[in-house]
Amino acid sequence: MRFDKFALATVAVISTLALPGLAQAASIYHATGGEAGFTYHPDHATNGKARAEVLAELEAARKDGTLALIQRGAPLPIKNAGPAKTRQQVIDEMRNESPEQRRARMELTAGG
Repeated sequence: MRFDKFALATVAVISTLALPGLAQAASIYHATGGEAGFTYHPDHATNGKARAEVLAELEAARKDGTLALIQRGAPLPIKNAGPAKTRQQVIDEMRNESPEQRRARMELTAGG
């Protein structure tokens, strides 16, 4: 019985000491002792988008004018999602919503 408690404690200590190292392995910066404080490992970086994808997005932003707006710090225009609902359509939706939907809507619009 004593051996089981000792083994469990040993596993807990080893796990506690190993977890920060495992989390660090996914980072491009690794902590080191000494004056530097960290080392840089670019090969540990995860690849996001390919260069061609980024260039295609950049060209699309140039064509539709959003790149110029971003460079000037101007707000981006909101894309039109289609025709707006009429007043009667909104009222009909509110009358036909379930109690759960009404409660969720009331929570969203409450001032608290």
